[in-house]
Amino acid sequence: MSRLLPFALIALVACGTDDPALDATVPDAAVDALVDSTAPDATPDAVDASDATEAATDAARPTVLRVHYPAGTHTVSLRGSLAPLDWTKGLAATKTDPDTWVFTTEALTTKAEWKPLLDDATWSRGPNYVVEPGTTVDVYPHFTTTKGTVEKRWTLTSKSLGNTRGVWVYLPPTFLENTTARLPVVYLHDGQNLFDPALAFGGNEWKVDETMDAAAETGKFREAIVVGPENTARRIYEYTPTKDAGYPDSGGGALYLSFLIDELKPKVDGELRTLPGREHTVLMGSSLGGLISSWAGTQRADVFGLVGAMSPSTWWDSTVLLTMIPTSKTPLPLRAYVDSGDSGASSDDVANTAKLADAYRAKGFVDGKTLEYVVQKGATHSEVYWAQRLPHALEFLLGPR
Repeated sequence: MSRLLPFALIALVACGTDDPALDATVPDAAVDALVDSTAPDATPDAVDASDATEAATDAARPTVLRVHYPAGTHTVSLRGSLAPLDWTKGLAATKTDPDTWVFTTEALTTKAEWKPLLDDATWSRGPNYVVEPGTTVDVYPHFTTTKGTVEKRWTLTSKSLGNTRGVWVYLPPTFLENTTARLPVVYLHDGQNLFDPALAFGGNEWKVDETMDAAAETGKFREAIVVGPENTARRIYEYTPTKDAGYPDSGGGALYLSFLIDELKPKVDGELRTLPGREHTVLMGSSLGGLISSWAGTQRADVFGLVGAMSPSTWWDSTVLLTMIPTSKTPLPLRAYVDSGDSGASSDDVANTAKLADAYRAKGFVDGKTLEYVVQKGATHSEVYWAQRLPHALEFLLGPR
């Protein structure tokens, strides 16, 4: 079953705000929308007894809030929704090392919302944090930075491919401000199309930095580093996993995957503060970039545990990808995102893309949990629409803050 997203809804999701006062002086009343509800159990009496025991156990344990932030000469205080915290005046946290501030209480008896502040004056940005009684919560906030940075950080010569390309990097607000934080990484193909309309195909960029900056404010999805290796003149060769008879210079996908895993990722993890595990590593692209991302998920999901395919070229080599996913002998990604439009001369290959979603389902992927399949009505095969769908794709793959 596909999820139909009309243009207006997607455009709304893509919109962010540059207002530095967003959520800076008032708590976020919508935080519960980011918290999973507890599924009901078939034996309510047993659940009640278990819940009572668990609540009693939690009550016997202290609740610990740990804020990791290089505050320097500033202090860190906390405000929250339930005593001993309140929203009108902060309680001081204790500095346990140069970059860690701790608040401990045994008084909390139910779930509460809270936020850290610098000098009890500057609120952390983004939505409220949530804590359950008797648990320990570690957070890595930012307070003043509202925008990330973009640069062509590296020019790499690949031993696997024997060519050279630039690599674009976006660093989010928390990375820039909070040196204790490590963050997920999103690898996006076609790096020159991501940030700058002067470089992007047809003048239409993906608006990646705008999308990421907006999420840093709203908490819609986790902040992440974005790494965008540029394509080269041999894009078709590099982004195709098999040789198609209609394209003589094709089928170099294995070498491109080796470049990503053996050459680029070690540099990223070595120089930036990343969370390197597969559960924090996204590989995503559009068109042939969607094809190579889905295929990479059948080969090295141990590295790229989160895979996104926007308008993938599922037609490639007589739809060979559709046979590779159901027959894969290696672990598949933890989550997969697939989308397309349904318009234009090719209808954005919507029929084959629907079959790709079915191929994931045949391997046990579940819609809304481990698989997200989206059809954008009226959308064509274009960067314009990939930019519009990007926020929802990252929300599914990265999850909320």
